[in-house]
Amino acid sequence: MIVLGIDTTSPYCSVAIVKDGVVLTDKILNNGNTHSEVLLPLIKSSLEETGLKASDIDLFALSSCPGSFTGVRIGASTIKGLAFGSGKHCVGVSTLEALAYNLKGVNGIVVPVMDARRNQFYNAIFRCRDNKVERLTGDRLISSSALEEELSMYQEKIYFVGDGYALAVNSVKNENICPTDEEYIAQRGSSVCEIAEKTYNLSKNKEMFSDLVLKPGYLRASQAERERNEKRQKTYN
Repeated sequence: MIVLGIDTTSPYCSVAIVKDGVVLTDKILNNGNTHSEVLLPLIKSSLEETGLKASDIDLFALSSCPGSFTGVRIGASTIKGLAFGSGKHCVGVSTLEALAYNLKGVNGIVVPVMDARRNQFYNAIFRCRDNKVERLTGDRLISSSALEEELSMYQEKIYFVGDGYALAVNSVKNENICPTDEEYIAQRGSSVCEIAEKTYNLSKNKEMFSDLVLKPGYLRASQAERERNEKRQKTYN
């Protein structure tokens, strides 16, 4: 199976193509949230590099939640369009789970952290051991202080990963925290491909992966929605 996976949930834009578990290309660009300008050219160059056409792809995949509201929507609309145009299925996966797969080769607690502003993270906790990833919590929005308190219960090596890495290292204190190699910190399309293929193969209902079903997801209301709710509360108070 040939899988094309993307991640546009953070300032990094990533595109990968994986064939039968072998990574053919895995491009990562720190483009500062200009995904609408660089995503399609990055997909095109990835296809050209591997000698493939969009019609050769068996499955399209993306990180669909959580992340930048604009980035998530750009990624979803692009993948839905590619899947519709080629008549193929598409899979949305958790951004946080994909980040954990970046570090599946370590033994310890892997803590994906995405900067959600206001001293908060999009986060989940995983245990990686023997190239296997075990989810310990659901995806959630959490403060740095609450995350620090929760991590104190684990007496294992702890690895942060994600675009909130620097913020987490500086704000969360724990003697078990280990440095993460820089090349594994950012979101990677290859990890998205791996989870998507596994999810697709395990499902008995392939129609749930239609482009009509795929939708972006969010862990909290957008800034515009939050500001509107705050104005309403002030009005009623």
